[in-house]
Amino acid sequence: MIAIVDAGLGNLRSVEKALRHVGGDAVVTADPEAVAWAERVVVPGQGAFGDCGRALAREAPLGQAILVAIAKGRPYLGICLGLQILFESSEEAPECRGLGLFPGRVARIPGGRVDAAGTRLKVPHMGWNTVAASAPHPLLPKAPAPFYFVHSYHALPDARAVVAATADYGDLAITAAVAQDNVFAVQFHPEKSQRDGLALLAAFVGWRP
Repeated sequence: MIAIVDAGLGNLRSVEKALRHVGGDAVVTADPEAVAWAERVVVPGQGAFGDCGRALAREAPLGQAILVAIAKGRPYLGICLGLQILFESSEEAPECRGLGLFPGRVARIPGGRVDAAGTRLKVPHMGWNTVAASAPHPLLPKAPAPFYFVHSYHALPDARAVVAATADYGDLAITAAVAQDNVFAVQFHPEKSQRDGLALLAAFVGWRP
């Protein structure tokens, strides 16, 4: 069973529908015991880091359950806030702590950037962008591929080794995916990314890290 963690954030049903479409036995749940014993764990999220941080704090039941599942070696997929919560803190909600699995922080995307044509880029970063793997990973396309983004904050890992993929936003290289052992997370939304997004979710369903 794939546990889609219900932390009171958005986009749960579209993730569930996409996972079921590619053959995953996905269930949305807010039950910490179900999360801790699930075969795979998915943490999606649209919304504010503060809400996510309070629901999934290390001392909160759901946060503890996620950490237990990861410690057991269960495959973890984070989407958007599900990536950001893996870090220690976020400028969006300085009073809230993340799970701290990866040293580093989440910062607001700085404004004032322009693309190659000189067009000013807006924040939030919204729409399709090309994601390029930093190193081969079984969940990522071998060649650069388009994925759909909606976010104003991006992860700044202390260790570059955990960055699995990036996307360029002007002269800024955004952390598009992080990976370590059985943990994989993306800043973009695979459930909104059509063929390549479904391929990523299908790969997660069969992933044996």
